Formats: sequence, C-alpha cells, structure tokens
Amino acid sequence: MEAKALNRFIQTSPRKMRLVIDLIRGKGVEEALSILHFTTKAASKSAEQVLRSAISNIQNKEESGRVDTATLYVKEAFVNGGAMAKRVLPAPMGRAFRVRKRSNHITIIVAQREQAKATVSKAKASITAKKTEPKKTDSKKSEPAAATKEVTES
Repeated sequence: MEAKALNRFIQTSPRKMRLVIDLIRGKGVEEALSILHFTTKAASKSAEQVLRSAISNIQNKEESGRVDTATLYVKEAFVNGGAMAKRVLPAPMGRAFRVRKRSNHITIIVAQREQAKATVSKAKASITAKKTEPKKTDSKKSEPAAATKEVTES
C-alpha cells in the first residue's frame, strides 16, 4: 500500500529543494523525519510538512487506521519546477534587469515494506536449499570395504 502527498508553488528554487529531497529518498519514514527536522536548510521545513502529510494519507487509506511507521519508507520523492514570477530590478544608466523568482512542486510517495512476504520467501529458500544439498558419503568407509572384497576373492 502506498500514499502520495503533493505541495505546489513553494517559493524556493527547485535546485535548493532537490538538495534536501535527495537526503531522504529511499529511507525509512522515522529516519527521514529526523533528517528533515535537524537539517538547517530552509527548504527542509516544507519537505517535512509534505512527508507528514504523506504519512497521514497512508494512515487514512488503511481501513483500520493503524499503520506501523516502522514499516513505512519513502518510495519516491522528487521535485519539479513550478511557475516563475518575473520581476524587474532597476539597473544603472536607466536599464532594468529581469529577476526570475522560481517556485517548485514537491511529490513524496510513501509505501509500506513487505516484511511478512520477505520472511516467508526466505524460509522457503532455506528449505529448498536443504532439499537440494547432495548427501555426503564417507569415502573412507567405502574404500576399506572394497579392499577386503578383493582380498577375499583371491
């Protein structure tokens, strides 16, 4: 099961936001929250807000409403560029420079790890490995028996 949270038109540049989002991609939810909470960048506040929203979305999606946050992880996290506000900055000698104030959109997808299936498949793999192992025969015991047969035949 997975859930998605999206925040649009955040007033930071996409490049600055990607630095923060790259820190949490693929991590467990609890670890990602602590990383975002203690990161000193301003973009981490809005990224933490979106991550908390994604966690809330997956809890609302579940029928029982009880999802263990230890089994959740950040499946996907990406930043897209948003609209640019174009402003004019006065420059010397009557000129004007254009200032582009960038915005971005954050998308975070949170999913649940399949631990139960993983443990069952590991157990099956170990059982099949035991079945396919060749049986060890003790060659030392069979050699003297063969030698005694030759002696008795002559």
